[in-house]
Amino acid sequence: MPTPSALQLKRNFPPVVDANTRVLILGSLPGEVSLAHQQYYAHPQNRFWHLVGEVLGESLPTLPYDARLDVLRAHGVGLWDVVAEARREGSLDSNIRLHAGSDLAGLIGTLPSLRAVAFNGGTAARIGQRALAQGNVPLPVVLLPSSSPAYTIPFATKRDAWLVLRDWLGTSDVSSAH
Repeated sequence: MPTPSALQLKRNFPPVVDANTRVLILGSLPGEVSLAHQQYYAHPQNRFWHLVGEVLGESLPTLPYDARLDVLRAHGVGLWDVVAEARREGSLDSNIRLHAGSDLAGLIGTLPSLRAVAFNGGTAARIGQRALAQGNVPLPVVLLPSSSPAYTIPFATKRDAWLVLRDWLGTSDVSSAH
């Protein structure tokens, strides 16, 4: 294994959010394919766009990237990553080293309609839940199975878990959850 100084520094993308974001989905850190394309979840084997499409009832994988982001925003879904930057060889979360966390509490403070924070995978959940606790962010948390192809449970199992996001995207007034 290379020494940490030999590992390339990787940085996350800007958040995809607006004032109407009701659910913020947080991953760990973009993988190599995503970084190369400068797009969230660009690896063709990552099931993110399929899973969120199931949640929203939209065929997201067939749309151009910018249109996918527009659909997410239109449905109140935001995206970001819990790691702002880190050293990592390859794309596996287990290879993340010397990471600096994203300012989750700062971003969340700018989202007046936010109802829940969802973590895409275990690494995102571990890092993100610590950041939320430190930032005293009292929002409900949804733990999702990773959309990554490295997490090899069946798609149907992942889909069933992700469908719970519909509860937070509904139009009923849950402002008391803040």
